[in-house]
Amino acid sequence: MAQWQDLLRLDSALQDRVSQLYEGRLAREIRHYLCTVIESQDWDSAAVDVNKANTCLCALLMFLDEQWNRSVQENNILQGPDFRGMKDYLLKHFQEQPLNLAIILSECLKEEKEILASASDQGSNISAVEQKWRQLDNKVNELKRQTLEIKKKTKALEVLNEKLGFIQQTWQTQVEQHVGLAKSHTVVEEECLKQANVITQTKQMLLQQMVNILKEAKEIVVTLINVELPEWKCRQQMFCIGSPVDTRLDYLEKWFTTVAEVLQEVREQLQKLQEQNQKYSSTDAANSPAPLAEIETLTLSLYTKLLSNALVVEKQPVMSSSPQRPLILKTGVRFTMTVRFLVNLPQFKYLLSVKPVFDKDVEETRTVKGFRRFDLNSGDSKVMDVDTPRGGLVAEFSHMSIKEAAKQEKGKSKVSSEILLHHNRLGVTEELHIIKFVTELQHAGLHCIIEASSLPLVLISSTIQASSAWATIMWCNMVSTSEPRNLSMFLDPPPLTWQQMSQAISWQFLTVGQRGLDEHQLSMIREKIADDPDDLVHWNKFSKNESAWAWIDGILDLIKKHLVDLWQDGSIMGFVSRESTKALLQEKPTGTFLLRFSESNKDGAITFSWVEHSNGEPHVHSVQPYTKLELVNMCVSDIIYHYSLRAQKNMTRNPLLYLYPDIPKDAAFGRYYKKSAISAPKKVVDGYVNRTQIPVSDCPTPPPSPPRDNPLMEMEIDGDWNSETCQVFQEIFSEFLNFPNCPMSPSQSFCVDTSSCY
Repeated sequence: MAQWQDLLRLDSALQDRVSQLYEGRLAREIRHYLCTVIESQDWDSAAVDVNKANTCLCALLMFLDEQWNRSVQENNILQGPDFRGMKDYLLKHFQEQPLNLAIILSECLKEEKEILASASDQGSNISAVEQKWRQLDNKVNELKRQTLEIKKKTKALEVLNEKLGFIQQTWQTQVEQHVGLAKSHTVVEEECLKQANVITQTKQMLLQQMVNILKEAKEIVVTLINVELPEWKCRQQMFCIGSPVDTRLDYLEKWFTTVAEVLQEVREQLQKLQEQNQKYSSTDAANSPAPLAEIETLTLSLYTKLLSNALVVEKQPVMSSSPQRPLILKTGVRFTMTVRFLVNLPQFKYLLSVKPVFDKDVEETRTVKGFRRFDLNSGDSKVMDVDTPRGGLVAEFSHMSIKEAAKQEKGKSKVSSEILLHHNRLGVTEELHIIKFVTELQHAGLHCIIEASSLPLVLISSTIQASSAWATIMWCNMVSTSEPRNLSMFLDPPPLTWQQMSQAISWQFLTVGQRGLDEHQLSMIREKIADDPDDLVHWNKFSKNESAWAWIDGILDLIKKHLVDLWQDGSIMGFVSRESTKALLQEKPTGTFLLRFSESNKDGAITFSWVEHSNGEPHVHSVQPYTKLELVNMCVSDIIYHYSLRAQKNMTRNPLLYLYPDIPKDAAFGRYYKKSAISAPKKVVDGYVNRTQIPVSDCPTPPPSPPRDNPLMEMEIDGDWNSETCQVFQEIFSEFLNFPNCPMSPSQSFCVDTSSCY
């Protein structure tokens, strides 16, 4: 159970890896609800012993029977886990083959440990963040505990007030009956004074505790609004452009909600104190450490500040046609967004109505020449409701689209030249816009306007503009990580450091092909875009004209459509120059090859380079790059399998033997070969014999020089022989020339110059 509990504490990415372990192999709910008994069995031994496997299976079935009987006794069949269904699942899938279950769990438990180990390796990088979150979480929990204490003390104070009232109303008569009229008044006064002192001290302690709670709450509110929330927004920016960061809102929602509960509870207890003062005619409020009114004002101020910052855009605008590239919207095309209110209290359910507004309060519409204006096709408000899976207050806008704003009458739509601060125009894909969400909150004497803004987005009218728009989104989010956003930054775009740029580029490959770029691959890209002496990357060089980005994005599209598997498993070296390719291969055995991206094809193409040795010299060759159009008909792995060089007599051979550095070709690519295309017999279809497209090149390697120390090589040959005569001679004697023990071979060609045969 300890192992499963550790897995439950991992981030979403690692938990997803755990989930994939069991997909199609074993119901994950069995691993979850049977974690204790599963981890108590020796599945490694059971995986090789059918008797032990059967024993382990029986242990699981007995546990399920026990849990089912308990559910029946507790009348919890519908609300609890489906233990009977789990038992039926195990019997159906593993009763006849318990060894299969043992093998699955043995492998999965080992892989779980590897995932936990990888998480601990990453722990050094995130330990500081986790430590900070843990400390803040402890502070919030302690604040909640202290609030429960003041609630108890307020109740106790009410009991003391009731006791004092009882003394004042009834003791006078009782004392008179026992000690006489003369002494009764003194006794009652003494007892009342004693109780009043206790009440005063208790109230002072209670109010001081409230002040202390508010001081701590103020620190936490400042931390949430000025530190944690901006950091989450920054992580969301990086996530939008491909960074594998955690953007869950669980912690923030918990902290915002808990602090709001604390402040609300303080307000309620203050109200009760005021009611007690009025009911029992208390006159000691002025002597309190902090007057009730001041405490109420501070509480309301913190509460308002917290709620005013609790609305966030949880999911940035994204079109369904390009889920990996949010923040790019096309006019007239549907997109979705989600907003969440982080103070998840029942009283706010159905209370908040959120309205989206396009380019609200954007000064660039007035100050930038030619800045385009747009409207939402549907700007209807939505009421924040409970999100069923997580229980949060959410409004999902799933059918939004943008339209160009209606043009005003001539003269009215013109922006006065007096307020134009920028006379240069922004390009269509450099123009940034935002969508704001606005709601008004009125609750328990509190009134505030709450807003949340999307990240800057780009509006396009054609898919051809999407690539340039994505360059803008990447650049904007790497440069600007704080609010308010500079929507006119591309009038004079600031440069990026190579470190920033290399991160963003690597994230693109991680997003598309589940593998980022290493330092060697990045160094090749760096030579193309970062020639500044200060190691800066400038916008114009990155995105304009024949830009590096167009080349990179072409390769990303190539990977996405045709090379995901090969890129993910590391078979493609990719970014390596011709010079580096030659240096890497020339010392390798003949037939060693590598896959790299074409440097000249801007739309994305891939080639392979291989080495051959002739006359003691290495010869490195590269095939003409394969484009996306060509890869539609045959995948790269099949091209490598079928690729041949045509030499003498049209004889062919495959020069590709080892994937760099020394992996046998079939070991690297065998699992990707299309067996049906390779081994299927030829069929006659409509009178034609089926054919396949086989990639063939003429052999580019010079033939080896013939040896001169063989006496048979000294035979006289008619000098008038031409290449045609030579070929006829070879065909006549080919049977002898191909003999294993024959000292001559076709490539030696009897010392005749046969270069024309290659």
